[in-house]
Amino acid sequence: MTEPTHYRGLLVDWGGVMTTNLFDSFRAFCEQEGLSADAVGGRFRSDPASRELLVGLETGTLAEPDFEQRFATILGVAPTGLIDRMFAGGRPDHAMQDAVRHARAAGVRTGLISNSWGTSRYDRTLLGQLFDGVVISGEVGMRKPTPAIYELGAEAIGLEPGACVFVDDLAFNLAPARGLGMATVHHVESGQTITELERLLAVDLR
Repeated sequence: MTEPTHYRGLLVDWGGVMTTNLFDSFRAFCEQEGLSADAVGGRFRSDPASRELLVGLETGTLAEPDFEQRFATILGVAPTGLIDRMFAGGRPDHAMQDAVRHARAAGVRTGLISNSWGTSRYDRTLLGQLFDGVVISGEVGMRKPTPAIYELGAEAIGLEPGACVFVDDLAFNLAPARGLGMATVHHVESGQTITELERLLAVDLR
């Protein structure tokens, strides 16, 4: 398939793309709590019970207090404010947020596809400044990498999937987007991502 001259839509993940690396925040939490550095990430990768809790939280079928109580028991830590404590080390990635603003100002349709840890933590004013469309897993009852959520993201910005670029920090979330015809960018570092997006979108993002 021939790559379009440039794409007209930009769809991005939130945590780990519009913010600093989430796993760095998890590791900082583990250090503060006296856990092994990979206690959180490792359990989500390899422990079925922890994965089940994560999926429930991200799809909105498990309430935040229930997740906190049950996951705290698995970790052996206090449940109060667990999610906020786990994310306390995260910060906005201002370069990426500015790049999305520049893209939108240049006429690119911009959208969010985010697996949510509860829906109340998003700054809705900021989302309105950055995005033409927003798809949050806990509000639509599905999560990446379910292919339908990428279709919802494209629909939310009024484009076909093949007209969009999708950016995520987790490589396994990219394959379904590619399967729908999207260009994909694996986000590791903002400078590299922005350079690649400038090529794909044919706009200046700095």
